[in-house]
Amino acid sequence: MLSRDRCPVALAMIQPEPLPGTYLNNGMGLDEIVERAVNEARMLTENGFDGYIIQNRNDAPVRQHANVETTAFMTRIALELRRACPKLIQGILVNWDGEASLAVAEAAGSDFVRVEHTYTSVEVGYAGLLQAQCIDVLALKKRLGSRMPVFADVQEVHYEQLCGKSVVDNAWDTVMNAFADGLFVGGRSLAESMELVRAVRARLGSEIPIFLSSGSTGENIKEILSEYDGVSVGTWVKDGNMRNPINPERARIFMDQVRELRVERRKDGR
Repeated sequence: MLSRDRCPVALAMIQPEPLPGTYLNNGMGLDEIVERAVNEARMLTENGFDGYIIQNRNDAPVRQHANVETTAFMTRIALELRRACPKLIQGILVNWDGEASLAVAEAAGSDFVRVEHTYTSVEVGYAGLLQAQCIDVLALKKRLGSRMPVFADVQEVHYEQLCGKSVVDNAWDTVMNAFADGLFVGGRSLAESMELVRAVRARLGSEIPIFLSSGSTGENIKEILSEYDGVSVGTWVKDGNMRNPINPERARIFMDQVRELRVERRKDGR
């Protein structure tokens, strides 16, 4: 469970090889895809990460609603990773389908879901128009009697936002009207991200966990965690390309900095 009680939290993105049937899949079967993802999870355990988010990032291009086989394959991966590394926090992000993410998370016994495109508002990108999913996600939670925490990205920076609201106003809407349990917030630079998290925190208070949506590195993670409750690192530990596997050496460097920060905080009584 992600909460303010166990912050700061260091997660990594596990982005399996393209799933069977997708455009980029080169014939690799599901068993090998699962094995590679399990090995990454074990490596994250060895390096001291708190957990990971599974995202089918390599299935591009995708529409807003996942194919039925994608939901099934992601459930298999989530279950196998859960069995292999039961102590790690597990988040689910099925591109770009919040309902599918929730279904996978419930089936696998995950800890939370991340809805990146889009929980509230409207945006447009290479795959067309994406519209708010909060009503459908919450309706599914109600049907299932689910208590699965939903962490929502606020105005994802790589798509064009059509809502016309500021990030701060949209963050307030996402929590107060769409009942998100936590947020992912970020800008196009470290300076902008730090400014945004301070502004969102001032508006919403200290109870809502806020994670950085993108931009964490081994060089800036201490500064980031001075304001954010956690991160989910991807590009930096994958040598600058999200389609690469996680580089174990970069994972170690990243977590060395997180560990140093935690030691410093304990010394300061925080």
